[in-house]
Amino acid sequence: MTFEAYLSNIRAKTGKDPRHFFDEAVTAGVLRPDTKAMEFVSWLKRSSGLGHGHAMAVWESFRRSGWVPAAAGDRRAARTAASKAAK
Repeated sequence: MTFEAYLSNIRAKTGKDPRHFFDEAVTAGVLRPDTKAMEFVSWLKRSSGLGHGHAMAVWESFRRSGWVPAAAGDRRAARTAASKAAK
């Protein structure tokens, strides 16, 4: 399955796109400069009913959009990503 197919299946199942999940995660306080992928994935699985692979695809879409840092532990990149997302 392609990355785009994962995102299409997520939209079909939930009616939400990655930006919607991003906004929900920010509102819920899940996305912080030190948030790790698995923390977000666990939250998304609980809150949306998505499986692990689909939740990871949402995280990857955040990473590709620059909303979260590409490398774990890169706090400067995390602050920059959070700042970009808030705009």
